[in-house]
Amino acid sequence: MKPAVMRITGRIVPADVPRLCEELRRLLRDDGAGGEPPHEVFCDVAGLAQVNLAAVDALARLHLTARRHGSRLRLMNAGPELLALLDLVGLPELADAA
Repeated sequence: MKPAVMRITGRIVPADVPRLCEELRRLLRDDGAGGEPPHEVFCDVAGLAQVNLAAVDALARLHLTARRHGSRLRLMNAGPELLALLDLVGLPELADAA
């Protein structure tokens, strides 16, 4: 099964979180082949316009959404600023996934 990829681009604000979580839920329900949902979702964060706490909150909530659906969220293209902020706020499991 091909891993699912979710891309996050632009500037994230708190109001974006429900939409992003719903996008992830749809991705987890539809693997494109009518089979099992993906066990891993790669979240490409290269297009993040700003690394801030709103982005970290969104990633934490996406991580929880994936876990609730029996999947794992892994970051792709996370820069050093995002990785440092994830570690600083106590979310090293997200930083380790990059």
